[in-house]
Amino acid sequence: MTRQYFGTDGIRGTVGQAPITPDFMLRLGHAVGQVLRRGAERPTVLIGKDTRISGYMIESSLEAGFASAGVDVLLSGPLPTPGVAYLTRALRLDLGVVISASHNPYADNGVKFFSARGEKLPDDWELDVEAELTKTPRWADSASLGKARRLDDAGGRYIEFCKSTVPHQLSLKGMKIVVDAAHGAAYHVAPDVFHELGAAVVKIGCSPDGLNINAGFGATAPQALLRAVAEHRADYGIALDGDADRLQIVDAQGRLYNGDELLYVMAIDRIAQQRPVAGVVGTLMTNIAIEQALAGRGIELVRAKVGDRYVLEEMTARGWQLGGESSGHLLALDRHTTGDGIVSALQILQAVRRSGATLAALLDGVALYPQTMINVRLRDGSDWTRNAALSDARRSVERELGSAGRVLIRASGTEPVLRVMVEARDAELGRRCAQRMAEAAASA
Repeated sequence: MTRQYFGTDGIRGTVGQAPITPDFMLRLGHAVGQVLRRGAERPTVLIGKDTRISGYMIESSLEAGFASAGVDVLLSGPLPTPGVAYLTRALRLDLGVVISASHNPYADNGVKFFSARGEKLPDDWELDVEAELTKTPRWADSASLGKARRLDDAGGRYIEFCKSTVPHQLSLKGMKIVVDAAHGAAYHVAPDVFHELGAAVVKIGCSPDGLNINAGFGATAPQALLRAVAEHRADYGIALDGDADRLQIVDAQGRLYNGDELLYVMAIDRIAQQRPVAGVVGTLMTNIAIEQALAGRGIELVRAKVGDRYVLEEMTARGWQLGGESSGHLLALDRHTTGDGIVSALQILQAVRRSGATLAALLDGVALYPQTMINVRLRDGSDWTRNAALSDARRSVERELGSAGRVLIRASGTEPVLRVMVEARDAELGRRCAQRMAEAAASA
Protein backbone atom coordinates (compact mmCIF):
# COMPACT_ATOMS: atom_id res chain seq x y z
CA MET A 1 0.00 0.00 0.00
CA THR A 2 1.29 3.48 -0.87
CA ARG A 3 0.71 6.51 1.32
CA GLN A 4 -2.02 8.83 0.09
CA TYR A 5 -2.00 11.46 2.84
CA PHE A 6 1.23 11.21 4.83
CA GLY A 7 4.34 12.94 3.54
CA THR A 8 7.83 13.07 5.03
CA ASP A 9 6.59 15.03 8.06
CA GLY A 10 2.97 14.14 8.69
CA ILE A 11 0.04 15.50 6.69
CA ARG A 12 0.32 19.04 5.37
CA GLY A 13 -1.43 21.31 2.88
CA THR A 14 -3.42 24.47 2.28
CA VAL A 15 -6.27 25.08 4.71
CA GLY A 16 -9.67 24.60 3.08
CA GLN A 17 -8.29 22.25 0.47
CA ALA A 18 -8.22 18.47 0.90
CA PRO A 19 -6.97 17.06 3.16
CA ILE A 20 -6.76 20.11 5.45
CA THR A 21 -10.52 20.33 5.97
CA PRO A 22 -12.63 19.79 9.11
CA ASP A 23 -14.39 16.69 7.79
CA PHE A 24 -11.10 14.96 6.97
CA MET A 25 -9.57 15.92 10.32
CA LEU A 26 -12.54 14.36 12.13
CA ARG A 27 -12.05 11.17 10.10
CA LEU A 28 -8.30 11.29 10.77
CA GLY A 29 -8.82 11.57 14.53
CA HIS A 30 -11.24 8.65 14.42
CA ALA A 31 -8.89 6.52 12.30
CA VAL A 32 -5.88 7.22 14.53
CA GLY A 33 -8.06 6.48 17.55
CA GLN A 34 -9.01 3.09 16.13
CA VAL A 35 -5.34 2.25 15.56
CA LEU A 36 -4.52 3.26 19.14
CA ARG A 37 -7.37 1.16 20.51
CA ARG A 38 -5.65 -1.97 19.19
CA GLY A 39 -2.97 -1.59 21.86
CA ALA A 40 -4.80 0.15 24.71
CA GLU A 41 -8.38 -0.05 25.93
CA ARG A 42 -8.60 3.64 26.86
CA PRO A 43 -5.81 5.61 25.16
CA THR A 44 -5.03 9.23 25.94
CA VAL A 45 -3.52 11.64 23.43
CA LEU A 46 -2.07 15.15 23.77
CA ILE A 47 -2.92 17.74 21.11
CA GLY A 48 -0.70 20.82 20.79
CA LYS A 49 -0.60 23.44 18.06
CA ASP A 50 1.16 26.52 16.78
CA THR A 51 -0.49 29.94 16.46
CA ARG A 52 -2.25 29.67 13.07
CA ILE A 53 -5.88 30.71 13.12
CA SER A 54 -6.79 27.41 11.47
CA GLY A 55 -5.47 25.54 14.50
CA TYR A 56 -8.79 26.07 16.30
CA MET A 57 -10.75 24.36 13.53
CA ILE A 58 -8.35 21.44 13.21
CA GLU A 59 -8.04 20.99 16.97
CA SER A 60 -11.80 20.74 17.51
CA SER A 61 -12.20 18.36 14.56
CA LEU A 62 -9.44 16.05 15.76
CA GLU A 63 -10.83 16.18 19.30
CA ALA A 64 -14.25 15.07 18.05
CA GLY A 65 -12.69 12.30 15.97
CA PHE A 66 -10.69 10.94 18.90
CA ALA A 67 -13.70 11.12 21.23
CA SER A 68 -15.82 9.25 18.69
CA ALA A 69 -13.32 6.38 18.84
CA GLY A 70 -13.26 6.25 22.64
CA VAL A 71 -9.95 8.11 23.07
CA ASP A 72 -9.38 10.72 25.79
CA VAL A 73 -7.75 14.02 24.81
CA LEU A 74 -5.51 16.52 26.60
CA LEU A 75 -5.28 20.00 25.01
CA SER A 76 -2.13 22.02 25.59
CA GLY A 77 -2.95 25.04 23.43
CA PRO A 78 -0.01 26.66 21.58
CA LEU A 79 3.15 24.70 22.32
CA PRO A 80 6.33 23.97 20.33
CA THR A 81 6.47 20.64 18.52
CA PRO A 82 9.31 19.37 20.76
CA GLY A 83 7.26 20.41 23.79
CA VAL A 84 4.46 18.10 22.70
CA ALA A 85 6.97 15.29 22.18
CA TYR A 86 8.41 15.85 25.67
CA LEU A 87 5.06 15.98 27.48
CA THR A 88 3.77 12.91 25.66
CA ARG A 89 6.69 10.96 27.07
CA ALA A 90 6.74 12.61 30.50
CA LEU A 91 3.02 12.08 31.12
CA ARG A 92 3.08 8.47 29.85
CA LEU A 93 0.51 9.22 27.18
CA ASP A 94 -0.21 7.04 24.16
CA LEU A 95 0.30 9.62 21.41
CA GLY A 96 1.34 13.22 20.81
CA VAL A 97 -0.39 15.25 18.09
CA VAL A 98 0.98 18.52 16.71
CA ILE A 99 -1.09 20.87 14.55
CA SER A 100 1.46 22.88 12.58
CA ALA A 101 2.91 23.57 9.16
CA SER A 102 6.27 24.49 10.69
CA HIS A 103 8.00 27.23 8.65
CA ASN A 104 5.19 27.54 6.04
CA PRO A 105 2.95 30.65 5.84
CA TYR A 106 -0.27 30.86 7.85
CA ALA A 107 -2.50 29.67 4.99
CA ASP A 108 -1.00 26.18 5.34
CA ASN A 109 -1.40 23.78 8.21
CA GLY A 110 -0.89 20.13 9.00
CA VAL A 111 -0.78 17.36 11.57
CA LYS A 112 2.11 15.21 12.75
CA PHE A 113 2.36 12.56 15.43
CA PHE A 114 4.75 11.37 18.14
CA SER A 115 4.87 7.99 19.83
CA ALA A 116 4.54 7.38 23.57
CA ARG A 117 8.35 7.73 23.70
CA GLY A 118 8.23 11.17 22.09
CA GLU A 119 9.62 9.91 18.79
CA LYS A 120 8.47 10.15 15.18
CA LEU A 121 6.34 7.17 14.20
CA PRO A 122 7.40 4.63 11.55
CA ASP A 123 5.97 4.19 8.07
CA ASP A 124 4.06 1.07 9.10
CA TRP A 125 2.05 3.04 11.65
CA GLU A 126 1.16 5.67 9.05
CA LEU A 127 0.08 2.93 6.64
CA ASP A 128 -2.16 1.47 9.36
CA VAL A 129 -3.83 4.86 9.76
CA GLU A 130 -4.31 5.24 6.01
CA ALA A 131 -5.84 1.77 5.83
CA GLU A 132 -8.21 2.69 8.68
CA LEU A 133 -9.29 5.80 6.78
CA THR A 134 -10.69 3.59 4.03
CA LYS A 135 -12.97 1.73 6.45
CA THR A 136 -16.48 2.60 7.62
CA PRO A 137 -16.25 4.49 10.94
CA ARG A 138 -17.10 2.53 14.09
CA TRP A 139 -18.61 5.23 16.29
CA ALA A 140 -18.41 4.67 20.05
CA ASP A 141 -21.68 4.68 22.01
CA SER A 142 -22.37 7.42 24.55
CA ALA A 143 -20.92 5.54 27.52
CA SER A 144 -17.68 4.81 25.62
CA LEU A 145 -16.95 8.27 24.18
CA GLY A 146 -13.64 9.90 24.98
CA LYS A 147 -13.35 12.97 27.18
CA ALA A 148 -11.29 16.13 26.70
CA ARG A 149 -9.67 18.53 29.15
CA ARG A 150 -7.08 21.29 29.15
CA LEU A 151 -3.56 20.49 30.36
CA ASP A 152 -2.70 23.16 32.91
CA ASP A 153 0.70 24.83 32.64
CA ALA A 154 1.94 22.87 29.63
CA GLY A 155 4.22 25.79 28.76
CA GLY A 156 5.68 25.95 32.26
CA ARG A 157 6.42 22.24 32.30
CA TYR A 158 8.21 22.52 28.97
CA ILE A 159 10.23 25.53 30.13
CA GLU A 160 11.54 23.50 33.07
CA PHE A 161 12.44 20.64 30.72
CA CYS A 162 14.43 22.95 28.44
CA LYS A 163 16.37 24.33 31.42
CA SER A 164 17.09 20.79 32.63
CA THR A 165 19.03 19.99 29.43
CA VAL A 166 21.98 22.11 30.57
CA PRO A 167 23.95 21.87 33.84
CA HIS A 168 22.39 23.59 36.84
CA GLN A 169 25.46 25.81 37.21
CA LEU A 170 25.10 27.27 33.70
CA SER A 171 24.24 30.94 33.93
CA LEU A 172 23.60 33.39 31.12
CA LYS A 173 23.98 36.41 33.40
CA GLY A 174 25.67 39.32 31.69
CA MET A 175 24.51 38.15 28.26
CA LYS A 176 21.91 40.04 26.20
CA ILE A 177 19.95 37.84 23.80
CA VAL A 178 17.33 38.71 21.20
CA VAL A 179 14.74 35.94 20.90
CA ASP A 180 12.65 35.76 17.72
CA ALA A 181 9.80 33.22 17.95
CA ALA A 182 8.44 33.84 14.42
CA HIS A 183 5.07 34.76 15.99
CA GLY A 184 4.80 31.02 16.42
CA ALA A 185 4.38 28.31 19.01
CA ALA A 186 7.32 29.36 21.22
CA TYR A 187 6.22 32.98 21.67
CA HIS A 188 5.28 32.46 25.33
CA VAL A 189 8.00 29.97 26.35
CA ALA A 190 11.29 30.70 24.53
CA PRO A 191 11.90 34.16 26.06
CA ASP A 192 11.23 32.78 29.55
CA VAL A 193 13.75 29.95 29.17
CA PHE A 194 16.64 32.32 28.48
CA HIS A 195 15.43 34.89 31.01
CA GLU A 196 15.17 32.31 33.79
CA LEU A 197 18.75 31.24 33.04
CA GLY A 198 19.90 34.80 33.68
CA ALA A 199 20.02 36.47 30.27
CA ALA A 200 18.65 39.92 29.49
CA VAL A 201 16.08 39.08 26.82
CA VAL A 202 14.74 41.24 24.01
CA LYS A 203 11.61 39.74 22.41
CA ILE A 204 10.67 40.06 18.76
CA GLY A 205 8.27 37.92 16.75
CA CYS A 206 6.37 37.15 19.95
CA SER A 207 3.00 38.76 19.15
CA PRO A 208 0.97 36.21 17.17
CA ASP A 209 -2.40 37.19 15.71
CA GLY A 210 -3.20 33.95 13.90
CA LEU A 211 -2.12 35.32 10.53
CA ASN A 212 1.46 36.49 11.02
CA ILE A 213 3.34 33.26 11.79
CA ASN A 214 6.71 33.21 9.97
CA ALA A 215 5.83 36.52 8.24
CA GLY A 216 9.07 38.50 8.16
CA PHE A 217 10.32 36.91 11.38
CA GLY A 218 11.88 33.65 12.52
CA ALA A 219 14.51 31.23 11.25
CA THR A 220 13.36 31.52 7.63
CA ALA A 221 13.49 35.34 7.67
CA PRO A 222 16.50 36.25 9.84
CA GLN A 223 16.77 39.87 8.64
CA ALA A 224 14.56 41.02 11.54
CA LEU A 225 16.86 39.28 13.99
CA LEU A 226 19.95 40.84 12.40
CA ARG A 227 18.43 44.30 12.76
CA ALA A 228 17.34 43.73 16.36
CA VAL A 229 20.73 42.40 17.47
CA ALA A 230 22.42 45.49 16.03
CA GLU A 231 19.80 47.90 17.42
CA HIS A 232 19.93 46.50 20.96
CA ARG A 233 23.67 45.77 20.89
CA ALA A 234 22.95 42.21 21.91
CA ASP A 235 25.53 39.46 22.26
CA TYR A 236 23.48 36.94 20.30
CA GLY A 237 20.17 36.54 18.55
CA ILE A 238 18.18 33.33 18.37
CA ALA A 239 15.54 32.78 15.68
CA LEU A 240 13.12 29.86 15.80
CA ASP A 241 10.63 28.76 13.16
CA GLY A 242 6.85 28.53 13.56
CA ASP A 243 6.85 25.32 15.58
CA ALA A 244 10.27 25.95 17.20
CA ASP A 245 12.04 22.78 16.10
CA ARG A 246 14.78 24.61 14.19
CA LEU A 247 16.89 27.71 14.71
CA GLN A 248 19.45 30.14 13.40
CA ILE A 249 21.83 32.23 15.50
CA VAL A 250 23.28 35.69 14.92
CA ASP A 251 26.23 37.19 16.81
CA ALA A 252 27.01 40.77 17.77
CA GLN A 253 28.99 41.31 14.56
CA GLY A 254 25.96 40.36 12.45
CA ARG A 255 27.27 36.97 11.39
CA LEU A 256 24.51 34.43 10.75
CA TYR A 257 25.28 30.82 11.66
CA ASN A 258 23.45 27.99 9.91
CA GLY A 259 22.70 24.48 11.12
CA ASP A 260 25.90 22.96 9.74
CA GLU A 261 28.07 25.32 11.77
CA LEU A 262 25.98 24.89 14.91
CA LEU A 263 26.14 21.10 14.60
CA TYR A 264 29.94 21.32 14.45
CA VAL A 265 30.01 23.46 17.61
CA MET A 266 27.82 20.94 19.45
CA ALA A 267 30.24 18.17 18.47
CA ILE A 268 33.44 19.94 19.53
CA ASP A 269 31.85 21.02 22.82
CA ARG A 270 31.28 17.37 23.67
CA ILE A 271 34.90 16.60 22.81
CA ALA A 272 35.99 19.45 25.10
CA GLN A 273 34.01 17.77 27.88
CA GLN A 274 35.88 14.52 27.10
CA ARG A 275 32.64 12.92 25.99
CA PRO A 276 33.20 10.62 23.01
CA VAL A 277 31.48 11.47 19.72
CA ALA A 278 31.23 8.29 17.67
CA GLY A 279 30.02 10.18 14.62
CA VAL A 280 27.65 12.84 13.31
CA VAL A 281 24.80 12.49 10.83
CA GLY A 282 24.24 15.28 8.31
CA THR A 283 22.39 15.29 5.01
CA LEU A 284 23.27 15.37 1.33
CA MET A 285 23.29 19.17 1.67
CA THR A 286 25.69 19.39 4.63
CA ASN A 287 28.58 21.64 3.67
CA ILE A 288 31.80 19.82 2.81
CA ALA A 289 33.76 22.24 5.01
CA ILE A 290 31.98 20.81 8.05
CA GLU A 291 32.73 17.26 6.94
CA GLN A 292 36.43 18.16 6.60
CA ALA A 293 36.52 20.01 9.94
CA LEU A 294 34.92 17.08 11.75
CA ALA A 295 37.34 14.67 10.08
CA GLY A 296 40.17 16.84 11.41
CA ARG A 297 38.81 16.14 14.89
CA GLY A 298 38.58 12.43 14.20
CA ILE A 299 34.78 12.47 13.79
CA GLU A 300 33.06 10.73 10.90
CA LEU A 301 30.20 12.48 9.08
CA VAL A 302 27.55 10.27 7.46
CA ARG A 303 25.06 11.82 5.05
CA ALA A 304 21.36 10.94 5.14
CA LYS A 305 18.66 12.03 2.70
CA VAL A 306 17.36 15.57 3.20
CA GLY A 307 14.76 15.64 5.99
CA ASP A 308 15.07 15.36 9.77
CA ARG A 309 13.17 12.06 9.64
CA TYR A 310 15.97 10.47 7.63
CA VAL A 311 18.65 12.02 9.84
CA LEU A 312 16.96 10.53 12.90
CA GLU A 313 16.66 7.11 11.25
CA GLU A 314 20.39 7.09 10.47
CA MET A 315 21.30 8.24 13.99
CA THR A 316 19.13 5.55 15.55
CA ALA A 317 20.56 2.83 13.31
CA ARG A 318 24.12 3.80 14.26
CA GLY A 319 23.46 4.59 17.91
CA TRP A 320 24.85 8.12 17.45
CA GLN A 321 23.76 11.17 19.44
CA LEU A 322 24.27 14.16 17.12
CA GLY A 323 22.80 15.03 13.75
CA GLY A 324 21.13 17.82 11.85
CA GLU A 325 20.42 19.80 8.73
CA SER A 326 21.74 23.05 7.29
CA SER A 327 18.29 24.56 7.89
CA GLY A 328 18.94 24.51 11.64
CA HIS A 329 16.97 21.40 12.52
CA LEU A 330 19.40 19.82 15.00
CA LEU A 331 19.13 16.63 17.01
CA ALA A 332 20.91 15.83 20.27
CA LEU A 333 19.44 12.51 21.33
CA ASP A 334 21.18 12.65 24.69
CA ARG A 335 19.02 15.72 25.39
CA HIS A 336 15.73 15.13 23.56
CA THR A 337 14.04 12.58 21.32
CA THR A 338 13.41 15.06 18.51
CA GLY A 339 14.76 18.30 17.04
CA ASP A 340 14.32 21.23 19.43
CA GLY A 341 15.31 24.80 18.57
CA ILE A 342 15.41 26.02 22.18
CA VAL A 343 17.37 23.03 23.48
CA SER A 344 19.83 23.29 20.56
CA ALA A 345 20.33 27.01 21.25
CA LEU A 346 21.10 26.19 24.88
CA GLN A 347 23.70 23.66 23.74
CA ILE A 348 25.42 26.36 21.69
CA LEU A 349 25.30 28.96 24.48
CA GLN A 350 26.63 26.32 26.87
CA ALA A 351 29.60 25.78 24.54
CA VAL A 352 30.25 29.52 24.41
CA ARG A 353 30.07 29.91 28.20
CA ARG A 354 32.12 26.83 28.97
CA SER A 355 34.89 27.67 26.51
CA GLY A 356 35.03 31.38 27.28
CA ALA A 357 35.25 31.94 23.52
CA THR A 358 32.86 33.58 21.11
CA LEU A 359 30.90 31.50 18.63
CA ALA A 360 33.04 32.94 15.85
CA ALA A 361 36.20 31.83 17.67
CA LEU A 362 34.84 28.31 18.11
CA LEU A 363 34.42 28.18 14.33
CA ASP A 364 37.77 29.75 13.55
CA GLY A 365 39.27 28.06 10.51
CA VAL A 366 35.95 26.57 9.39
CA ALA A 367 34.90 28.44 6.25
CA LEU A 368 31.80 27.12 4.51
CA TYR A 369 32.20 26.39 0.82
CA PRO A 370 29.91 28.50 -1.39
CA GLN A 371 27.07 26.45 -2.89
CA THR A 372 25.48 27.03 -6.30
CA MET A 373 22.09 25.40 -6.83
CA ILE A 374 20.31 25.37 -10.21
CA ASN A 375 16.86 23.85 -10.72
CA VAL A 376 16.35 22.24 -14.12
CA ARG A 377 12.77 21.49 -15.16
CA LEU A 378 12.47 17.95 -16.50
CA ARG A 379 10.49 17.08 -19.59
CA ASP A 380 7.58 14.69 -19.18
CA GLY A 381 8.77 11.10 -19.22
CA SER A 382 12.46 11.98 -19.23
CA ASP A 383 14.89 9.90 -17.14
CA TRP A 384 17.77 12.08 -16.01
CA THR A 385 19.73 9.04 -14.81
CA ARG A 386 20.11 7.95 -18.46
CA ASN A 387 21.32 11.34 -19.69
CA ALA A 388 24.77 10.60 -21.12
CA ALA A 389 25.62 14.30 -21.57
CA LEU A 390 24.91 14.94 -17.89
CA SER A 391 26.99 11.94 -16.83
CA ASP A 392 29.91 13.16 -18.93
CA ALA A 393 29.59 16.72 -17.58
CA ARG A 394 29.48 15.43 -14.02
CA ARG A 395 32.63 13.35 -14.43
CA SER A 396 34.42 16.33 -15.98
CA VAL A 397 33.34 18.65 -13.16
CA GLU A 398 34.36 16.19 -10.45
CA ARG A 399 37.82 15.87 -12.00
CA GLU A 400 38.12 19.65 -12.14
CA LEU A 401 37.03 20.17 -8.53
CA GLY A 402 39.12 17.37 -7.05
CA SER A 403 39.12 17.62 -3.25
CA ALA A 404 38.18 21.32 -3.38
CA GLY A 405 34.48 20.70 -3.94
CA ARG A 406 31.71 18.24 -4.61
CA VAL A 407 28.67 17.68 -6.83
CA LEU A 408 25.13 16.74 -5.85
CA ILE A 409 22.36 15.97 -8.35
CA ARG A 410 18.96 14.92 -7.05
CA ALA A 411 15.39 14.95 -8.24
CA SER A 412 12.84 17.00 -6.30
CA GLY A 413 10.32 14.96 -4.38
CA THR A 414 7.51 17.47 -4.97
CA GLU A 415 7.89 18.78 -8.52
CA PRO A 416 9.37 17.69 -11.90
CA VAL A 417 12.67 19.43 -11.23
CA LEU A 418 16.26 18.24 -11.09
CA ARG A 419 18.39 20.03 -8.50
CA VAL A 420 22.00 20.49 -9.61
CA MET A 421 24.32 21.66 -6.84
CA VAL A 422 28.03 22.36 -6.86
CA GLU A 423 29.96 23.18 -3.73
CA ALA A 424 33.42 24.63 -4.30
CA ARG A 425 36.02 26.57 -2.38
CA ASP A 426 36.15 28.90 -5.39
CA ALA A 427 32.64 30.35 -5.77
CA GLU A 428 33.09 31.37 -9.41
CA LEU A 429 34.40 27.93 -10.33
CA GLY A 430 31.41 26.37 -8.60
CA ARG A 431 29.00 28.62 -10.50
CA ARG A 432 30.54 27.74 -13.87
CA CYS A 433 30.54 24.02 -13.12
CA ALA A 434 26.92 24.05 -11.98
CA GLN A 435 25.88 25.93 -15.11
CA ARG A 436 27.69 23.43 -17.29
CA MET A 437 25.90 20.49 -15.72
CA ALA A 438 22.54 22.28 -15.76
CA GLU A 439 22.87 22.85 -19.50
CA ALA A 440 23.69 19.18 -19.98
CA ALA A 441 20.69 18.17 -17.86
CA ALA A 442 18.38 20.42 -19.89
CA SER A 443 19.52 18.83 -23.13
CA ALA A 444 17.75 15.54 -22.38
